[in-house]
Amino acid sequence: MKTKRIFLAATKQNDGKTSASLGLISAFSKKTANVGFIKPVGQRYLIEKGEKIDEDSILIKGVCGLKDGLKDMSPIAVERGFTARYIEGGKKQVLAGLVKRSFERVSKDKNLVIIEGTGHAGVGSVFDLSNARVASLLKSKVIIISSGGVGRPIDEVMLSKALFDREKVDVLGVIINKVLPGKYKKIKRLINLGFKRKGLKVFGIIPYYKMLSRPTVGQILEEEKSIKYLCGKKGLENPVDKVIVGAMEPHEALNYISDNSLIITPGDREDIMLTCMSSHLASGESESSISGIVLTGGIKPHRSILNLIKKTDIPVLVAEEDTYTITSKIHDLIIKVKPRDAEKTEIIKKMVERYVDIDCLYNSI
Repeated sequence: MKTKRIFLAATKQNDGKTSASLGLISAFSKKTANVGFIKPVGQRYLIEKGEKIDEDSILIKGVCGLKDGLKDMSPIAVERGFTARYIEGGKKQVLAGLVKRSFERVSKDKNLVIIEGTGHAGVGSVFDLSNARVASLLKSKVIIISSGGVGRPIDEVMLSKALFDREKVDVLGVIINKVLPGKYKKIKRLINLGFKRKGLKVFGIIPYYKMLSRPTVGQILEEEKSIKYLCGKKGLENPVDKVIVGAMEPHEALNYISDNSLIITPGDREDIMLTCMSSHLASGESESSISGIVLTGGIKPHRSILNLIKKTDIPVLVAEEDTYTITSKIHDLIIKVKPRDAEKTEIIKKMVERYVDIDCLYNSI
């Protein structure tokens, strides 16, 4: 049986390859039995049963109920020192063989396999497994995913396409992700026209949905290892829509606090903490104005203040670093969808099915 295969590439990190993979597997499973998934090269991994497994493979397996072994779905995890060791004496045929054997096992008895790339087309070149090279190795056609705008996505897609062309890989077309709803109609018209001029098919244009990218307090705690938990376990699932640096006078802070605000403030600013508690309690039970508080400088509040905070169920985290450093780190965090995020995964499935031409894409593979 000839297994259909499609390689999902992107123009940069966090363009939405994993969301597209999840949504396409769900949609394709309604058209054909036995859909598989593999992410040949992963850069963010977890330890599962002693093996380094890319977290996207864990997500896809859990949400989509796939039966293949995790290690075959994630044959290479780029750990610290991996690149240096390869440059000093790695053999490209060893890594290539590992990818091909894993793909052979994943694709066995499958009608279709989604292959997820890592970053842009050139990522992995340093150890001879760029996305373009992997797509060629697995004899797969490619969809390039980019996000938002008009000029930048077209420029970046054409740059990526040049690398795939060099490897003689067929780029079927593009999916544009995270388009601002207010500009959707205009961007859709220009994107379709722009890529038509370049000879590329636009299979879908997906609007930006804020809820999918917002973190919870617990996810910030998980992702930023320099931040430690202090109290308020019940509130760790609180969503964060806004980050506020509590460096102003308390009465000024009230002008900035809105629903689902994370407050970052030095640990000795007990006036800001009291203001947060007042705002939180005043918002009522139906809403939460304060998602959480991050105390910086390694300073913990007086015991009496902490006891008051505990009565509000506001989660409190502590960081040794200064306010600016921690705020920058939180701002730069890339929050990935987790298997437990059932609401987010269902939204992703529905959005891909609604905004991507599934029939056209399936018939093009």
